[in-house]
Amino acid sequence: MTGRETGSRARRDPEGRRQAIVEAAAALVVEDGVTELTHRRVAERAGVPLGATTYYFSSLGELEEESLRHLAEWIEADLREVARKLEACGGEPAPLAEMMHAYLRDRARMRADAALYVAAMRREELRPLALRWFDGLVEVLSAHTDAESARALAVFADGAAMHAVLHDEPLDVALLTGAVVKLMADRAGEVTGR
Repeated sequence: MTGRETGSRARRDPEGRRQAIVEAAAALVVEDGVTELTHRRVAERAGVPLGATTYYFSSLGELEEESLRHLAEWIEADLREVARKLEACGGEPAPLAEMMHAYLRDRARMRADAALYVAAMRREELRPLALRWFDGLVEVLSAHTDAESARALAVFADGAAMHAVLHDEPLDVALLTGAVVKLMADRAGEVTGR
């Protein structure tokens, strides 16, 4: 779909136009970070007039926040998928490490997560968006290990994500598996009754 088709459709659909603006802003945040976000760049990416971005969003901060909320929606879907897969494999560490590796290989996801963290450091009111992944992962993992191990695994996952962003590749599956096994080993049997 071209920008012109998007703009034409959006004129007849105000909510569609607003959503196109949010999605364009989110894509730009992932590509270049929040500090490079401008109304002009978002309008160009969304295929809408410049005035449309200021019509729907009174400030760049509001547009930034909405784009980050859009990115955070990925987190909810990812957490549901992790919970489903962990349940299916009985909470075994090796499949968890494989899921983690696949997640870390997704450059767009890693850049989106990094953008959320950077935004949360700049604007405290955005911190809950950035913490969705960590808090949600602890909750999901707590069904398969004790709370302390779940927190340690979530901290490890955050560190592995930063490593993937900075090194342009994730840690290998064997290293991830070894770490996950060690972090889950101490008390997993107590939680699951094994």
